[in-house]
Amino acid sequence: MMTYFGSKKMKALLWCGLITCCLLFSARAVSQGADTAATSSQVRVEKDVAYLPPDRTEKADLYLPAQFEPGKKYPGVVIIHGGGWSGGDRASRREINIGTTLASHGYVCMSIDYALATADYAAFPRNIQDCKRAVRWLRKNAARFQLDATHIGAIGGSAGGHLAALLAVSGPDTGIDPPEDSEYSCRVQAVVPMYPHCASSWEAGAGTNFVRYSKLWMFAKSVEEAPGLWDSASPIKQLSKDDPPMLIFHGTADKTTPLDQSIRLNEAAKKVGVPSDLIIIEGVGHSFDLQPKQRDLRPAVIEFFEKHLKGKR
Repeated sequence: MMTYFGSKKMKALLWCGLITCCLLFSARAVSQGADTAATSSQVRVEKDVAYLPPDRTEKADLYLPAQFEPGKKYPGVVIIHGGGWSGGDRASRREINIGTTLASHGYVCMSIDYALATADYAAFPRNIQDCKRAVRWLRKNAARFQLDATHIGAIGGSAGGHLAALLAVSGPDTGIDPPEDSEYSCRVQAVVPMYPHCASSWEAGAGTNFVRYSKLWMFAKSVEEAPGLWDSASPIKQLSKDDPPMLIFHGTADKTTPLDQSIRLNEAAKKVGVPSDLIIIEGVGHSFDLQPKQRDLRPAVIEFFEKHLKGKR
């Protein structure tokens, strides 16, 4: 006797379902491919741009609108890669996704490499100083890119999310601004920290990777030896009411950086009067770009930067 799953009717249904799934998958792939191609045609990329002092080897990639309209000013965005403060690079998939997305919407984007830590080299504060140098470099070269030097934002994921948040909240009084080109401000006017590593506090146990990262790579001295240095690396401890607006992203399935970190950063920002929103994406893990399969985040990012860097609501 033929079973139900062996019946001709069931086989036909299964084949129909399989074909339908394949067609839907193909249509989605074609749509995404067309979207990527359209975005790429609207963007110019300049690679290996030197933005640091001559003795440094780290470089930047620029993502620019395909053409600059005469007389028009374009806001800027610094893109800061992740990698646990000890790895990663400016041309990773996430950074390319962010750069092409924003440049195609009229932003001058600068994806940077910065000082990375090793077991023998403590990266802080040189890493955040490099982020500040990038902001100053954009302002110094504003005429070349028709840049609106009064409106520069920052975005970064993971360790880059931490550095982006710190870039937004650390003023000259923190004592970590780089010494050169001090005539140009390194403050930003809007920031998007994505699943920031330990961004809300530096106390022991603040994040699953906190102790390992901080003891080996971040600081030359312990918190007991240099509490002020550690405090200067904490966005939550540097928050003040005049800091720029924040849009924070975090996934519920993140096993690298606890969601609690972004919740606490968001709450602390609101408490001091900084406009802040936290978008929590169900089911997404760590290290996503602006197009995780669970939700397209591009509209939210564009709307946020349009409001705060272009003055459009």
